[in-house]
Amino acid sequence: VQLQASGGGLEQAGGSLRLSCAASGRTFSSYGMGWFRQAPGKEREFVAAVSRGGAGTHYADSVKDRFTLSRDNAKNTLYLQMNSLKPEDTAVYYCASTYRPYNWTKGTPVSYDYWGQGTQVTVSS
Repeated sequence: VQLQASGGGLEQAGGSLRLSCAASGRTFSSYGMGWFRQAPGKEREFVAAVSRGGAGTHYADSVKDRFTLSRDNAKNTLYLQMNSLKPEDTAVYYCASTYRPYNWTKGTPVSYDYWGQGTQVTVSS
């Protein structure tokens, strides 16, 4: 599966952005999906993930109650709605997919099999 992330940009603190991840190739609904982010000089960290059908989600504590993850299997697209943005949200955001059952619950980069190219999110104070 090929993943293409988009929607990043420059936003002020307190603002909102919505990231999208368009998938092509194999059946999108067969994959658990996740978002990760990586700030300069830091390791890639988990943001949020969703199960194949979309019923199950989990979030990093740092984004809980601010970010909402959803997927539209008919459109082969994953979304991340980011509200109440903070400067510490600044990073390159990556979408990722896994065909392995329940790996979406693990929240680690090695649990995912395919990665998009990343989209930059910058939040100014």
